[in-house]
Amino acid sequence: MTNQSSLPPVLRPAAPPRRALAELADRFGREMRGDLADVQLSGITLATADLRPGEAFVAIRGVNRHGAEFSKTAAEQGAVAIITDAEGAGIAASAGLPIVIVDDPRAVLGELSAWVYGTGASDPLPLLLGTTGTNGKTSVSHLLQGMLDQLGAVSGLSSTAERHIAGEVIVSRLTTPEASEMHALLALMRERGVEAVAVEVSAQALSRHRVDGIVFDVAGFTNLSHDHLDDYADMEEYFQAKLPLFTPERARRGVVSLDSASGARVVALSGIPVVTVGTPSIAADPDAAAAADWVVTIDDERQSGTLFTLTGPDGRALTTLVPVIGQHMAANAGLAIVMLLEAGYEWDRITAAFERDGQILAYLPGRTQFISGETGPAVYVDFGHSPDAFEKTLAAVRRVTPGKVLMLFGADGDRDATKRYDMARTAVNGSDILVITDHHPRFEDPASIRATLIDGARRARPDAEIHEFSPPETAIVAAIGMVGDGDAILWAGPGHQDYRDIRGQRTPYSARELARRALIAAGWPAPDPHWPVPYDDRA
Repeated sequence: MTNQSSLPPVLRPAAPPRRALAELADRFGREMRGDLADVQLSGITLATADLRPGEAFVAIRGVNRHGAEFSKTAAEQGAVAIITDAEGAGIAASAGLPIVIVDDPRAVLGELSAWVYGTGASDPLPLLLGTTGTNGKTSVSHLLQGMLDQLGAVSGLSSTAERHIAGEVIVSRLTTPEASEMHALLALMRERGVEAVAVEVSAQALSRHRVDGIVFDVAGFTNLSHDHLDDYADMEEYFQAKLPLFTPERARRGVVSLDSASGARVVALSGIPVVTVGTPSIAADPDAAAAADWVVTIDDERQSGTLFTLTGPDGRALTTLVPVIGQHMAANAGLAIVMLLEAGYEWDRITAAFERDGQILAYLPGRTQFISGETGPAVYVDFGHSPDAFEKTLAAVRRVTPGKVLMLFGADGDRDATKRYDMARTAVNGSDILVITDHHPRFEDPASIRATLIDGARRARPDAEIHEFSPPETAIVAAIGMVGDGDAILWAGPGHQDYRDIRGQRTPYSARELARRALIAAGWPAPDPHWPVPYDDRA
């Protein structure tokens, strides 16, 4: 398990609510134990490490232990009640706190949290824009937040990379927070006057009840490709896990990209009104994408970004630049723009903002992020960690690179191992030089992971130039030594992340800073970063 002390804190509203435990028990409880009278709640949490005095501790059965085993710790930290199942109630009895018994604490956590924080579907909340899909959902979320800022709206964001609250930036814990954290975050955003929130919604968030109790004003779908088969039996089960976002219980309207085959299925099976967007130049079915309600056309690809035109109903069209390379990034921007339109933002307001600024103003941490200077090899650090992401990003780098393309990557340990051969095949086929290194080994042997990747690459291209270096600090220095002016390096996997997970410990680490230091050491310019650098020289 990841070291909890190294995780960013859970956010709460500054003026937390006061809710009567007896009322909570009447609404949600099957059985009550202890004296509930006059007990007031100020919040709700799953983790004793994040518990604050006055909150209720929700104890859930885990894989190896029951959360109720930590009830005494919760009491010592100021918990006023335990919410758990019948098994947990017996374990928690010795803590001496009142207990509310529910059938399935995780299944009810979202509704519980919405009631505690006043963030349910009928409560006044910011506009909620939720995006799901295999690739692109983080990018769409950050693009939405950047566009909202351009429109002058007070914005919020919850993504894999960061949480933003009216200008404050906090490192994220999970792609989508647990339901209790998510509702506390929404309450805090409302408290700070946030107008609209972009939320990245993973399949796991839907399967594990992390967005229960939330109804999005607009839900977006990017694509579906091979990933997360450590969590789902097959691609069909993975698809079905995402589909609930497009039901009236989860969202009011939808915007669906037709660039992958799954987009048409989402449209056909959606229980809410949807509009479609397509990018024919990258779509699996170009004709279907061209017939979408909104169409993205690529006008130019530059190292500074991708110029595109979005056309739609009534002859509306806008041309602008998304400040990241790749046709798929233009597709993400088009999806974000249409989501804003469906949320009620006016066309003229959006186009005027882009014309005023000359482009979309958005910062996408670790998404094909350009690290290097005006001379020397172009170095990009990217978060992509699936075969589809590798294919799209390598193609984007290739189109703006006059020389060689070097691919540097590793694979996650204790995650979907079935995609490793496809990752290696895609990487070696899309690059001139391949360098294999480590990523998050977790509790797996990193040498074994690297061996699998090298085997997959050699099977695909026996004649390819393939190198192996460990650790990544060594790999990036070696990679920069293999290329020169006009060449490019794509370092895929780490992206924005500021740690490596090694046997459950978050070791401080920044691929962006490592790449920058390696460039400088090789005599190439590298601009001062505008990102946080939580890199520890002692690591």
